Amino acid sequence: QVQLVESGGGSVQAGGSLRLSCSLFGYSYSTYCMGWFRQASGKRPEGIATIDNGGTTKYADSVKGRFTISQDNAKNTVYLQMNSLKPEDAAMYYCAAKIGTCWRGLDKEAFTFWGQGTQVTVSS
Repeated sequence: QVQLVESGGGSVQAGGSLRLSCSLFGYSYSTYCMGWFRQASGKRPEGIATIDNGGTTKYADSVKGRFTISQDNAKNTVYLQMNSLKPEDAAMYYCAAKIGTCWRGLDKEAFTFWGQGTQVTVSS
């Protein structure tokens, strides 16, 4: 059974940084695509970054240059380093995984497995 466990959310002032972690358990396929998504209250979900097992990354324009997705294959963990946080970055952040490549980019419908979410609050 595939499980994703996120951690690292919290509260920070605007301009600050947070690092989210997502550990993947029970995944036995040779290729994967991992992604981070977020949903703010009253807004539609937004895909913000993906990474595949080859290390290729993709970012939403809204976070490009501020957020970095990375992975530690030995730990089956994906990270999202968030710098220069803005109040509009406040949301519930979710980690997701899909079998195969990231060919569908930030399309959340492509992802099969989801974590429980971790809250990020940014105060101005």
